[in-house]
Amino acid sequence: MLLIPAIDLKEGHCVRLEQGDMNKATTFSEDPGAMAKRWVDLGARRLHLVDLDGAFAGKPKNESAIKAILKEVGDDIPVQLGGGIRDLETIERLLDDGLTYVIIGTAAVKNPGFLQEACAAFPGHIIVGLDAKEGKVATDGWSKLTGHEVADLAKKYEDYGVESIIYTDIGRDGMLKGINMDATIKLAQAVNIPIIASGGLTNMNDVEALCAAEPEGVVGVIAGRAIYTGDLDLAKAQKYADEYVAK
Repeated sequence: MLLIPAIDLKEGHCVRLEQGDMNKATTFSEDPGAMAKRWVDLGARRLHLVDLDGAFAGKPKNESAIKAILKEVGDDIPVQLGGGIRDLETIERLLDDGLTYVIIGTAAVKNPGFLQEACAAFPGHIIVGLDAKEGKVATDGWSKLTGHEVADLAKKYEDYGVESIIYTDIGRDGMLKGINMDATIKLAQAVNIPIIASGGLTNMNDVEALCAAEPEGVVGVIAGRAIYTGDLDLAKAQKYADEYVAK
C-alpha cells in the first residue's frame, strides 16, 4: 500500500482545495520543490502532482514548478501528474521532462479515442483519474456531473490498457471526512487493474482499512490535506502499511 503525497499546484505554489473549489485554496508552501523533498525524506515512494490551473485552462500552466519538483526528486521515485493534459504532444513532453506517469481525467471521458491513442503510444505510463459523486463521474475540474457510472467507464478504460485508475470521491476531497471505502472497494472488484484511492484520507483508521482492502486491488492512496495539517503522520502511516503487508 503506497501513501502518495499530493502536491497541488496553483500559480506556482503548493495549495490544498476543499472539494475542488479554486476559491477555497490554502497555501502550504511557495516552494513546491522543497515540499517534494520533504515528503521523499519522510519515506514517500511516489508523488502525485496536480496542475490546478491546467485543469481549468485545458493545458499545463505550472510547468516551471513541475520541473523544479522533478529536479529536486531526480530519479529517486516515480512522479505522476494530472491537470489539463489533452494531447499526445503534451504527454510526450512531460514524460521527456522526467515524469513517470500522466493522469488523464476530463479528456478520458470526453474524448475516449484520445485515451486509447495515449495508451497505445505510451504503454505503462497512462493513469486515468475518475472523479465521482454518488457514483456519477464528474469532469471539468469537478464542475460538471455526467450521467456515466464509474464502474462502466473503468471497465472500458481497462480494455484500453491504462496502468491504473485513481478514484476520487469529490464529496470528501479536502474535507478530512474519511475515504469512501465501500465505493472504492466496489470499483476495485469490478476491474482487474490497480485502483488508487483518493479523497478524504484522514487518519490511521483510513490507512488500516485501505491495507485490509489491498487484496481487492486497492494498491495506494493519495494523501492530501491530512499530511499537511499533521492529522496523519506520513512516515508512521507508510511504515504501518509496509509492516501490514509483511505480515
